[in-house]
Formats: sequence, structure tokens, C-alpha cells
Amino acid sequence: MTEPRRPDTLPRDRRDLTGPFDVIGDVHGCRGELETLLGELGYIIERDERGRAVGAAHPDARTVVFVGDLVDRGPDTPGVLRLAMGMVAARTALCVTGNHEYKLVRALDGRNVRVAHGLELSLAQLATEDAEFRAAAHTFLRELPSHYLLDRGKLVVAHAGLPESLHGSTSGRARSFALYGSPTGDFDEHGLPIRYDWAQDYRGAATVLYGHTPVTKLTWVNNTLCLDTGAVFGGTLSALRYPELTTISVPAEQIWSERAGITPGS
Repeated sequence: MTEPRRPDTLPRDRRDLTGPFDVIGDVHGCRGELETLLGELGYIIERDERGRAVGAAHPDARTVVFVGDLVDRGPDTPGVLRLAMGMVAARTALCVTGNHEYKLVRALDGRNVRVAHGLELSLAQLATEDAEFRAAAHTFLRELPSHYLLDRGKLVVAHAGLPESLHGSTSGRARSFALYGSPTGDFDEHGLPIRYDWAQDYRGAATVLYGHTPVTKLTWVNNTLCLDTGAVFGGTLSALRYPELTTISVPAEQIWSERAGITPGS
């Protein structure tokens, strides 16, 4: 079987795009929350004849940027993908890959992956879709870039964040960091991997927006901001308006997945 094309072989330098942007944290299959957040941000959702969200556009020509992890754990991965794919095709959104997208692509390629951490839900949900949609989603996920440079290099979006030295890099190290961060090899009391806190050492001029590791509060750290506020775990789904640098969050409709160390709604 042919090895899937790596996201890091695709263009990520879009410094020509200056926004304004609405950068959205990890969705994880929470379609209802995503539709609510887009509405709060002022987007008008387009629906097909079955009432499914297939796109969204803003009257002020704003662009959504998804930080990755659209899939797994939540109730409607196909619905999230259908909406995000429509927006990207219409150029009203951009999206970077997350570690969950990468693993889902490998599973769809028939590779030997551990079916856990919500992957089993995505596979089951996608199995109910027609072959045309599954193929389109597979291609979409495979071709997502590892990170984006935007607004003349003043904004970087990567799923797990990215140190300044790796901005725009096509190296395997940059791709791995963008997807997973930098694990220290140690684990916390819940058995979750402890990652190097790169944001504490970040001194770059570019604003870096990311997700990957759920937080209970949106907190700027050295010109970086994690936007994963644990919607799928009963927290909130969050976005940052750029360049305004204002945030907006909507509450989860319910707890869709349990995770140790995450306190819903806190």
C-alpha cells in the first residue's frame, strides 16, 4: 500500500493571508457546539436538503482556522468533517492536521493502529456514510498541512504549538512537534504523558495559537494561547478572534467523553 502523502509536503506558508481570522480549538466531533460557536462568531451556516451543515461564511469575510483534532471522541465526526470540508473548499476556513486526524488516516489506509481514544467512534460513524463522502473525507484529512504561517508571518497555527525555530520548517521534527508536542517520557498521576512546556520558553514575535492539551481556562503565555478547552469532556469550545485578540467560548451540550484530570465546565 502506498504511504499517505505527508502533511508537511504541502504548502504551509500563507503569509499572504491577513485575515481577519477566527481560530477554533479542538472540536472532537462536537458538531452541535461547533455550529453554536460559529453562530456566536457571526457566521451564516449553509445547509443541504437534509438540513446538514455543509458550509459557513461570515458577512465580513472572516476566515476560520481550525487547530486540528476535528475527529474522534464526540458524537458526530462526519458532521464536523462535512462542515469543515465545505468551508475549506469555499475558502472560508483553513485547517491544520492534529494527531487524531493523522491516526484516523492511517486507520482508513488499513494500517495497523491501536483503535482507542475515540478512534473507534470515528470509524463507526464514518461507516454509516456513503462511499463518496468517506473517500472525500479521507483525502481531505490526508492533505491537511502540519501548520500555517499567516498574516505576514505574524500568526502561526499548529495543533500542538511550535517553537520559533520550526516556524515554516518542512522537517520531520517540525511535523512531529506540530502534531504531538515534545513528550518528556514521563507520565502524570493519571497516566497521561507529560510534555515539555515549550510556551514557557517561547520568545518569538509571532503569535502562536494551538490546542492538543485541554486547559480549563484560556491563558496567554508569552504570546501563545492554547484554545483546547475540553468541549468533548464537558468543558467549552473556544475561539480567538484575530487580530482583535478577543476570545469567545460556548458550553458543551453534555459530557461526550470522560478523561482523567479534566473537570467539566471548570
